[in-house]
Amino acid sequence: MRKEIITSFILSSVMMLVACSTSRESFNTIQLKSDEGPKVFKDASVHDPSVVKYNGTYYIFGSHLAAAKSEDLIHWQMIASGVKEKNKIIPNAMKEMREAFSWAQTSTFWAPDVIQLEDGKFYMYYCNCEGSKPLAALGVAVSDNIEGPYKDKGIILKSGMTDIPSENGDVYDATIHPNVVDPCVFFDKEGRLWMMYGSYSGGIYILELDPKTGMPIEKGYGKKILGENHLRIEGPYVLYNPETDYYYMFLSFGGLDANGGYNIRVARSKNPDGPYFDSMGNDMINCKGPKGSFFDDETASKYGTKLMGNYKWLWTEGEDGEKRKGLVSPGHNSAIYDEASGKYFIIFHTRFENRGESHEVRVHQMFFNSDGWPVISSYRYLGETIGEYTKEDIIGPYKIINHGRDISSQIKESQKIILYSNGKIDGDYRGKWKLVGSNEIELTIGKDTYKGVVLKQWDEFGNKYVMTFTALSQEKGIAIWGSGLEAK
Repeated sequence: MRKEIITSFILSSVMMLVACSTSRESFNTIQLKSDEGPKVFKDASVHDPSVVKYNGTYYIFGSHLAAAKSEDLIHWQMIASGVKEKNKIIPNAMKEMREAFSWAQTSTFWAPDVIQLEDGKFYMYYCNCEGSKPLAALGVAVSDNIEGPYKDKGIILKSGMTDIPSENGDVYDATIHPNVVDPCVFFDKEGRLWMMYGSYSGGIYILELDPKTGMPIEKGYGKKILGENHLRIEGPYVLYNPETDYYYMFLSFGGLDANGGYNIRVARSKNPDGPYFDSMGNDMINCKGPKGSFFDDETASKYGTKLMGNYKWLWTEGEDGEKRKGLVSPGHNSAIYDEASGKYFIIFHTRFENRGESHEVRVHQMFFNSDGWPVISSYRYLGETIGEYTKEDIIGPYKIINHGRDISSQIKESQKIILYSNGKIDGDYRGKWKLVGSNEIELTIGKDTYKGVVLKQWDEFGNKYVMTFTALSQEKGIAIWGSGLEAK
């Protein structure tokens, strides 16, 4: 990677292309702006969004009884927000879940998950937590209507209270036992029902449930997947891909606040209950902090394939959107495969540069590269479908973001490269690239090879359609994004 800054990107791009005999002549007239004008998104503020699709509508449920719905993943309508009597999801939550609130010593809900079971009813796995310590309750409520009202069926698990034995007879120890929050409930390919859950503390656990009742079929916390000694890892979400025959476990590392360095990582397994491995070959059961440690991000950062963290597409002279903000602490995601469109999506909340703790939901299309690892598109979804492209469609100047492996409040700002028609990469990174088939790409930068896809997307900051790429280094567990400078 070159450390020098290219002072005039457009001028240098033209000069370098002229010097390359295989470059396209039309590049001397780069179109930086689009004639189409801005597209319209309707955003929602739902923290920890968990997605479920029913009758052609996508629903997301999040913390503090917030929920929203959309028919296209672009325009969202809020359903409810806040633990109050007029909230249609659980109108009298403080009374309905009195035991859970009392145990957890709180007045709000944390991240839930909703799933439809065999009886056609909707099951909401809710959780409450005091916040400053792993004192939590995890229960289930049921409704005939996906939008509620949900009626409590009772508490499944409790955490905290170190002087009280747990259901399996052990006295609770926060360094090895889970904080019972952040449930993700899913069916495996055999029709068995599972709940993965956990945050910080003793780590992430998985428990098998009865698909008829939605309740655990065993006592205790279940099986540990990863974590120990309060590593900052939470929000597990599992998605099965029948083409790769892997279960993908998405996780959020770091802290959720604007300066917490929240970032999304993934590991995969052939079995729903593990073992899960990241792309570097690390068994996630070994992802745990040293004894006596607390929030050891240095240890945590060595595990999990990092898909995205803080980022910012910098403005280039000639573009729209000179004043733009970076996105920070994206995380606590869910994911879904839409059978109707054949597309995968990842849904997460994000905060924004210099906007405090306000947050919004974002949806990006997701693909699986030739190594079977998920890669997230560079921009949020606007109805695009991956197409068939030629080398001529792809060559030209790009902004590039390297998401790295760190857990940090630092914003990864875009740098600049050029993809030449002779397969060379120049600019702030040097190497080579090639188009594989009609929409897969391989980029070799230094000794690292990144595999992914190319896709035409709407650049919401520059208000133009551009070619993009998203790719992943399996050996390093690092994702890179590219955004074409030229309007398409």
